Parts: sequence; C-alpha cells; structure tokens
Amino acid sequence: ARRGQASPPPTVAAAPELEKLDRDALLALRLPIPVPEALNAELNVLDKDLQAKLRRRQVAFPRSDEALSRMGVKSSKHYARLGEGKKSNFQVERGDNEVARRTPRERKEVDFRNKLYLSPLTTVGNLPYRRICKTFGADITCGEMALATNILQGQASEWALLKRHASEDFFGVQIAGGYADSVTRAAELISREMDVDFIDVNMGCPIDLLCNKGGGAALMKKPNRIKAIAQCASPVIDVPLTLKMRKGYYDGKDICHEFVQEISGWGAQALTLHGRTREQRYTKCADWDYIERCAKLAGDLPVIGNGDIFNFEEYNAHVAGGNVSTVMIGRAALIKPWIFQEIKEQRHIDISATERLDMLKVFCSNAMEHWGSDSKGVETTRRYMLEWLSFLHRYVPVGLLEVLPQSLGMRPPAYYGRTDLETLLASSKVDDWIKISEMLLGPTPANFSFVPKHRSYSYKVLSVDERGDKAENG
Repeated sequence: ARRGQASPPPTVAAAPELEKLDRDALLALRLPIPVPEALNAELNVLDKDLQAKLRRRQVAFPRSDEALSRMGVKSSKHYARLGEGKKSNFQVERGDNEVARRTPRERKEVDFRNKLYLSPLTTVGNLPYRRICKTFGADITCGEMALATNILQGQASEWALLKRHASEDFFGVQIAGGYADSVTRAAELISREMDVDFIDVNMGCPIDLLCNKGGGAALMKKPNRIKAIAQCASPVIDVPLTLKMRKGYYDGKDICHEFVQEISGWGAQALTLHGRTREQRYTKCADWDYIERCAKLAGDLPVIGNGDIFNFEEYNAHVAGGNVSTVMIGRAALIKPWIFQEIKEQRHIDISATERLDMLKVFCSNAMEHWGSDSKGVETTRRYMLEWLSFLHRYVPVGLLEVLPQSLGMRPPAYYGRTDLETLLASSKVDDWIKISEMLLGPTPANFSFVPKHRSYSYKVLSVDERGDKAENG
C-alpha cells in the first residue's frame, strides 16, 4: 500500500487453494493449519447393537469357554448363562485348536523397553488429559481402570473408559476383576471389538470398593488366582497380556518375588510392579531395591517399575542397572506432565505460569471436544480439571527451588510465586482452583461445590481381624 493509504485486508485462500499451500505459506497467511479428521477422531466407541446383546446376554465367548474349561475354572453364578439365547455371529470351529487357542507367535508383538509409560489413572487419567501427556512425549498410554463385570454388562460409562484418541499410537486398556471367568471374557470381548495394543489386568489397586470384592490388590493374597487369570485370559486375546501388581498386600509380607519367575510361563508378556504394599497405599517411599530384585528374578519378562519417579535423575538411576525395562509414571505426570519431555531431554524445565495456564486451555478444548460444549459438557470439563488441579498445584517452579532435583515426597511450605498467576496456581485451596476454572470456563453454577476424589496419602493399618486370611493361597 502507498504511504498514507490503509493496507488492504489480508486475503483468505479458498479451500481448494489451501490444499496446495505448504506449512510456511499457511503460517505466512496466519491461517490455521488444516488437520486431517482422523487426528481428531476418537476410537473404540461402543456399538449400540453390541451393548443391547450384552445386556440380554446374547454374546458368545467361545475362546473363553474353552480356556476356562481347560483350566477347570467354573463360571460364577452371575455369568453362568452368558452366551445363551441368540447365537453371536462370531463363531470358532471347535475342531481347530489353532483358531480357538492362539499361540504367542500369532499375537501382536509390542516392545515396552525404554518407552515412557503413563500410568492408568482413575478419574484424572481421562482421554483429554492423556492427549496433553502425548504432546509432552509420553510413549505409552493406557485407559482408566475398567471393571470386567461392568464391561460384560454393557455399561456405557465403563466402555467410555476404553476410548482411544487417534494420537495415542501405543495404547492399552486396563481391566480389573477378582475372578478368572469375568476377566477372561472381558479380555476376549475387548480384543475382539476394540482397537488396543495390549490389555493390562490390575492387581494393585488399593481402594476398598475393589479389594472387598476380591479384585485389585486383594489378588496379591491369592497367587493361585493370579495364575488362573493369566493362564485363562492370555490364550483368548490377540494382543499381549500384561499384569500390574504391588509388592504384596500387608506390610512386611512381600510376596511378588515368590512367583515372579513363573509369570512369563502363565502367558503375560510384561509385568508392572509398584514398590509398595496395599497397606501402604501411597505413603512411605517406593521400594526400588525390591523392584530391582524382582526384575532380576523375572528373566526375559520385561519388568516396568512404578513409584515416586519425579525427575530424570531418578529415571536414570532406576533403569541404569539394565534389569528394569522402563518406568511407569503416575502422580508425577499429574503434577508436571512435561516430565516425559524432561526425561527425554535430560534437563529440568522451568515452566512459567502462563505456559501452565495455556496447557489448561488446551485441556479444556480437548475436554469439550470429548464431553461436549453444552452446559453439561462444560461442567464435566470443570470437575475433571478441578480433579487435576488437586495435583497440579503441587508443582514448584524450578526457578524457586533451592535444591535440585525435587522429589515427590518433598512438601514445600506455602510460597509466593514470581507472578500473581504463579501464586494462584500454587494455592492448595479449593476456592482458588474454582477461580482458575472460572477464568477458563466461566462462572460456576449456583450452589457449586467440589471435593477431590483422590486421597493419595491415606494409610490404614489393618486390625488383626482384617489381617486374617484363611485362604492365603486360594
């Protein structure tokens, strides 16, 4: 434009022209780069017809029936009639053992070694959050723990936990249950209907609701049941089976080392070991010496260590021996999701308050794409973001630390940040978390309240009566 004349408005290329422009040309025009629809897609959506059949118990489980029969496992009363009624379109020729009984060579092979693994985190490990972790360098992601019984009943809320975003290129699902029949059938169903790279069975969750039903960490009291679950579930799926467990159930009674050498023979292709007992929950430090000991005993079975990894120095120390294949990162990824980038770049990253707020903006965008942008979707996004803030506020900026590296067990006193926003993000008050959510999602509804679900520091010493377990090896 000539001097004194207004510049003409920037031209916007027509849709056909956009396809011909490269990245630099698009940036010059200040236009958003087109993203293929596949990158925004969510996979593993529950089919309505399948859901109806599950509710009517019209889905057959031929591989599971054969595996359970071969192992002499009886179906529980609740699942005794599964598969009866109308026949499923999926059938297996009984005379062909190679069809009904998959061999390890026919399964999809995956390599867990030296890959950074984001822990399956109940509530906070949702799909929008996992997308954030992928941008920071997480190699392996896993869906939130889903109950096998609810999967078999066709509960939509449970199947939603199996959803996978297209950006999750190495993705597994985690199921939990206390009995071989339900876990085996759920594993077969997921392998048949869903797009996953592996199926993990949770044997370490410490919550009472699951343990009281014989699942989660309660399985650590019954190694024979662990064996039955692995031996029944492994042959019926076309992807690797992995197990996640703790050292043991009671303090001072570590038992994983007693059978870790046998796990590979049961059909599992990897073991994740959390260096605490169920009784400890998340208190005290994770016992990495014990994890190293079990990794040596495991032989060729990849052992993934879990517990208290908070910086790249700790990661280096725990994988340096060569016995531990890699690490699973849980709470540290909630406090600072960029830990994956720190490990890969081998440096401490000082994330500013503005960058963290931008990260929360991206989370809100991901979440409303996932849960919807209507009033219900916005409030669902708000609650999940508040759950995340109950961990995220514990981050202390590198520039304010007197000593590096910071460990997960360090509890710094209240402090003033370098900016008002940094101080706000460091607040442990729920009211301040709600204020942050209002900055991004608008005012909260009337009479809104929030109480975090997770109590990651709880510690319960069991009574003598609770410790009693007549079926120690049931």
